[in-house]
Amino acid sequence: MPRPHGFSYEQHTGGTVRITHHGRPAATLNGPRAARFLAEAEASDPQLVMARWTGDYKRGNERTARDHPRNRR
Repeated sequence: MPRPHGFSYEQHTGGTVRITHHGRPAATLNGPRAARFLAEAEASDPQLVMARWTGDYKRGNERTARDHPRNRR
């Protein structure tokens, strides 16, 4: 899988974290979820963490593969 890129995050007062992808809002995290995200982003590759937390780690071909005749049950 190619490494995701274009993500950034901003930590705001009150513990809110806003994640953007190419300048567009992708997710807003509050409270304990924001704290867990920040700890994980510091310990690992932030681009991969942000892609996983926003759900952008899939690339869109999953539906095509699921609907292929050989994969139907």
